[in-house]
Amino acid sequence: MSLKIVVLAKQVPDTRNVGKDAMKEDGTINRAALPAIFNPEDLNALEQALQLKEEHPGSTVTLLTMGPPRAAEIIREGMFRGADGGIVLTDRAFAGADTLATSYALSCAIRKIGDYDLIIGGRQAIDGDTAQVGPQIAEKLGIPQVTYAEKIVSVTDGKATIKRRLERGVETVVCPLPLVITVNGSADECRPRNARRIQQYKYAKSPSEKAQLSDTALYEARPYLNIQEWSVTDVDADLNQVGLAGSPTKVKAVENVVFQAKESKQLDGTEAEIDELMKELIANHTIG
Repeated sequence: MSLKIVVLAKQVPDTRNVGKDAMKEDGTINRAALPAIFNPEDLNALEQALQLKEEHPGSTVTLLTMGPPRAAEIIREGMFRGADGGIVLTDRAFAGADTLATSYALSCAIRKIGDYDLIIGGRQAIDGDTAQVGPQIAEKLGIPQVTYAEKIVSVTDGKATIKRRLERGVETVVCPLPLVITVNGSADECRPRNARRIQQYKYAKSPSEKAQLSDTALYEARPYLNIQEWSVTDVDADLNQVGLAGSPTKVKAVENVVFQAKESKQLDGTEAEIDELMKELIANHTIG
């Protein structure tokens, strides 16, 4: 049984390097001021997809990401590791999207893809930590979802058996296809880049990237090097439901909070002292 697998991947700002320029005045993240990386749990999701591809000959793995044209970099990264290709959902209209607008845009793109058995993504992205996009996509597509997956045990007879890692134990569930699966960071780490695939796909580019080249004959001769780009129009999305226009949630601030034990205080236990300590702990983000 061959499978058609879509892997949701996101290029995220490295939140370990948050500085004073991390936020724009409109409350959106200034991605240009932060290094961009492949969202860690999306790599776990990619590994699950690649394992299924190996187990089911003839299967395909397609990466889907939304972001600026530079997000094509993680499509290449996925291809270096074993993915067959990918799509960058990019348009100025998508900018500033919260989880609701993001899941709407991605669900429109998945409807355009049309033929799929599994949609696999990381549990959450490190720039938002909401874990909402995967479940929202499942709801918008009207298909089942399995969250907190640690291992896709098997896919047979139109059903997937999945091991979930929960707070107090492990649960194994069986779910019919098609479905959305979100994968924990406790799942298998993604395999490293393959040297042969790097040589094969290192020149893979999106239309935006090819526009900077003087000679594009290579991409006519080798179609597998073409990374697709889709706009709002391409996926037939409603402009009122994408980007800032479709985002009821706004980010107020982004901070890098580091806990360090630098000093100690001794209190007499009076209500005034305890009240003052609580205010201090809330102000410096130790609690609250």
